[in-house]
Amino acid sequence: MSAHDLFGEIVKAALVKDGWIITDDPLTLSFGGKDVYVDLGAEKTIGAEKDGQKIAVEIKSFLGKSDVKDLRDAIGQYVMYRDILLTIASERVLFLAVSEDTYKTIFEPVFGRMLVEREKINLVIFEPVREIILKWIQN
Repeated sequence: MSAHDLFGEIVKAALVKDGWIITDDPLTLSFGGKDVYVDLGAEKTIGAEKDGQKIAVEIKSFLGKSDVKDLRDAIGQYVMYRDILLTIASERVLFLAVSEDTYKTIFEPVFGRMLVEREKINLVIFEPVREIILKWIQN
């Protein structure tokens, strides 16, 4: 089961509660004759006279047999999506959405923290039961 299938509705609800409007489900990125699909696109109006913020959110569950493999795959996918967004939609900021438990067990420890910092991965941490965003980490 994909993370979007497992957590998609939860993350969407949490983003809406946080003031975001879901604009794409999924967000299609076309580049170099290839299409890739980020789980969600969203935007938020900051103020009447300011431009709105736009984000893309890739949701990951980390429920595979190996958390190291899941982390490797998530970072590879994140870097690919980020680079495509920088080329074709630089107004969007990419975030990797992970549950609070995943953040505590994979991204807070030194191994995950080092990768997040070096690869400049933006994270959005959500609490699935209450369907809320707990923390935004932007690198």
